[in-house]
Amino acid sequence: MDVRYASIDQRFRRLASTLLIAPLAAGLSLSAHAAWQLDPEQSQVTATIVEVTPNGPLPRTHRVSGLQGELSDAGTLRVPLRFNQTDVAERLGQMPSWLSGLTDAPLATVTAYFPAQRLDELTVGESLTDTVTLEVQSNGGRRQEPLQVRFTRESSAVIRLRNAERVVMDGSALMANQNARGILLLLGYEEIGDEIPVELDATLVDR
Repeated sequence: MDVRYASIDQRFRRLASTLLIAPLAAGLSLSAHAAWQLDPEQSQVTATIVEVTPNGPLPRTHRVSGLQGELSDAGTLRVPLRFNQTDVAERLGQMPSWLSGLTDAPLATVTAYFPAQRLDELTVGESLTDTVTLEVQSNGGRRQEPLQVRFTRESSAVIRLRNAERVVMDGSALMANQNARGILLLLGYEEIGDEIPVELDATLVDR
């Protein structure tokens, strides 16, 4: 056989093998990733507001529950937040007219970025602490915040998320916001403490 044709034939075989194997390898790689998503029944954020009263500080805990979102293979988790996920309506009972139209209105969208593959590699009982970048979109604005999160694999199909460091909101800044202040006043807060501790308690499930 002519050496030139033998060389061409070998290159063609290698190319054909690559074209056939690559999609199969990609399929195997994709199937290895778990389909992680938040369990709304077990995913919430709580904030403790300390009311300043003549009889001393009075802490009250509020929550945003029913967090939903699916983790992409690229490690992006988008979590839309709506007013009806807060406990404000529950605490107020009869909603004032200016708030009633906001019940199902979006408040913000939080997007978290972290490596999905590292979660897949966790063994049952193992924990991982990593810095998650949070991007918050609200009222036309966008900002990014880092957050230390602890991931604990509780079973083959369940990973628990908790903040790994103390997180606080600025109470003074919250009271300075006109909309937030109006809601706080409706809830009975006239003066609050400078720090509002925030706790993340969420669960990712493989579905």
